[in-house]
Amino acid sequence: MDIKEKIGSIPDSPGVYIFKDKESVIIYIGKSASLKKRVRSYFSGHCHGKKTALLESISEIEYIRTSTESTALLLESALVKRYNPKFNVLLKDDKAYPRLKLSVNEKYPRLTVVRKLKSDGAVYFGPFTDASLLSEAVKLLRRTFPLRSCRNMPSGNSRKGCLNMHIGQCLAPCTGDDRRAEYLACVEELRLFLEGKQQDLLDMLSRKMKEASDNKDYEKAAAVRDRIKALSALFLTTYNSSEARGKASAAANEADLLELEELRSLLGLLRQPMTIEAFDVSNTSGKEAVGSMVCFKRARPCKDSYLHFKIKTVDVIDDYSMMREIVYRRYKKSLAEQIPMPDLILIDGGRGHLSAAKAQLRSLGIMNVPVAGIAKNPDKLYIHEKKDPVLLGKYSGALLLCQRVRDEAHRFAITYHRHLRAKKTKRSELDSIKGIGPKRKAELIKYFGSLDKVKTADISQLKKTAFINEKEAKAVYDHFRV
Repeated sequence: MDIKEKIGSIPDSPGVYIFKDKESVIIYIGKSASLKKRVRSYFSGHCHGKKTALLESISEIEYIRTSTESTALLLESALVKRYNPKFNVLLKDDKAYPRLKLSVNEKYPRLTVVRKLKSDGAVYFGPFTDASLLSEAVKLLRRTFPLRSCRNMPSGNSRKGCLNMHIGQCLAPCTGDDRRAEYLACVEELRLFLEGKQQDLLDMLSRKMKEASDNKDYEKAAAVRDRIKALSALFLTTYNSSEARGKASAAANEADLLELEELRSLLGLLRQPMTIEAFDVSNTSGKEAVGSMVCFKRARPCKDSYLHFKIKTVDVIDDYSMMREIVYRRYKKSLAEQIPMPDLILIDGGRGHLSAAKAQLRSLGIMNVPVAGIAKNPDKLYIHEKKDPVLLGKYSGALLLCQRVRDEAHRFAITYHRHLRAKKTKRSELDSIKGIGPKRKAELIKYFGSLDKVKTADISQLKKTAFINEKEAKAVYDHFRV
């Protein structure tokens, strides 16, 4: 593939671009919010001096996609430090640009932004040309690698921890020394990340997760799994080979399987619930009541299988009856069309919602599909065969999975409910005006952009709409001013 063809295949997304010479030696590394636009700009317009020399040396172009430009900034710095390309010389002796400092010389290291290099035993990364992007990158890093940010760490272990600890952005070493090994492991992970060794990092975390899972330490395994997912989202790597993509995907898949295994163990299922179907209902005072069903396969949304329902048999506020209706309608269709049953049915609600769903499944002769209800405050799972609910720990992978499924079912239901309410409002407002049928209504909304603007328009403005004459414009005007 020649250079022009390569440029045409580069995505319009954030990332790092890499120029190589005919010997496949890296000669320049840069970052951009749009890889396609930035790389294309090198080969358009006039050039002189160092740019000419650079362009004449380029024989290969490669790139690494990232989720954000701030992530690309970090990766660019790591790769420049590793490969030292001959055309990346601008910042080598400039002390004014900000850098990242990882204070590995401290008992509990922290990550800070500094302007000066010191011989203090810390590890420095950079320099970085864009201070605002670096600030965004640091926020992202602190969410993924929860090291302390306090300048002076409180002494003693009697503290309950700061706000950052409670929102999951600090491992809180101030609460005691029992987490020092975990803290230093997080420091090493951050160091690998900043050095651009993300694949080494993912491999290491995958081993840790498997070891914790084999030891049935599900809380630790879940924490590692969350780190893997966060890192996989940071780097959408397409650099050099499909092997790196495959490894990152495999790591994320292992994390998903861990969640499924936790859920299987908690519910006492015979196999992992590879396919989960979840139900929720939404209504306002019993009006425009709807239901939703979302489907997750291998712990991920399968949106092609989503369904929404208009409630047909219930016209009062009765969530149990609504749940019975949508469950019955879903699985009556499944039986008629021989659609495979899910491995688990998840109901948004407590014991009452669960009982309603189970009753309808029994009426259809469906007796062998596990069903659970997830309730809030605290989050717990109800299983019909058990008297007491299964309480889910704060860091439980099963909880995180059930929460994602439940929240998606709720989102899908509420979105459909709002759509129907908005549609009904528009219909009742305009369709009651004599002479305004579907065609003229559509033209009014199209011309003014919204119903609110139609309401405030005067007659002369209304007449500018296609198919609206003086008589019809006056009818619309008078309707909204009576």
